[in-house]
Amino acid sequence: MSRRQVSSTRRFVDSGNFPFSGALHSKARSSPILSIALVVVGAILLIGYAYSGSGKFRGEAVSRIEGDYTCSLEVQRAIPFLKKAYGDSMHKVLHVGPDTCSVVSKLLKEEDTEAWGVEPYDIEDVEESCKSLVGKGIVRVADIKYPLPYKPKSFSLVIVSDALDYLSPKYLNKTLLELARVASDGLIIFAGTPGHQKAKVAELSKFGRPLKMRSSSWWIRFFDQISLKENVTAVKKFEQATSKSSYLPACQVFHLNPFH
Repeated sequence: MSRRQVSSTRRFVDSGNFPFSGALHSKARSSPILSIALVVVGAILLIGYAYSGSGKFRGEAVSRIEGDYTCSLEVQRAIPFLKKAYGDSMHKVLHVGPDTCSVVSKLLKEEDTEAWGVEPYDIEDVEESCKSLVGKGIVRVADIKYPLPYKPKSFSLVIVSDALDYLSPKYLNKTLLELARVASDGLIIFAGTPGHQKAKVAELSKFGRPLKMRSSSWWIRFFDQISLKENVTAVKKFEQATSKSSYLPACQVFHLNPFH
């Protein structure tokens, strides 16, 4: 809401010319029920004004409810702990998922780390830095429901976030096997937590299907069905690294062994 609109409403209140005030005085004697109804309506309008007039309050509420916090952002927070868990295996990383430009940019700032990214959906309204990464071939747009354009074991680690939650089991099966195929040392999956995140309307139209948050037990059964095994060593090292800090993952994190 613009300042001009807020000021206009305040002038109504300050001057005693609030739209319902005259009606309350003129009708109070003839109809008590009408007066009560108008008071209720006025109260509702004031409450609505209080919530919508403060863009900050409304914006914070929307961001928490509609899922502005993504697992791709979680990947960026987890990078220091992933480095401790995987050591030298962090030297050649592929990130797959929405907002991959931000993740790749963060990884490239790390010492002795090369990074590439795959954006599963069309890139729209991105910053110049992202366009630059796409132009250099560091980030590419590719439908992950189909084979990835990389040779087997092209990357030491493959990290995926916010992409698998939109796939049906039919495509999830093929995609996970592809992700494991191009990794030599490990596959790390950041998946949404049931009940913690919701998809925006814009995301639904872009991704083509509703967001599906699956439990850890569901994922573990699925990994077992397609013969993807947990990377026990990486899990222990990651837990040790995070236990020494206040870091608490907002997403589910799975460490898997690639195919050998």
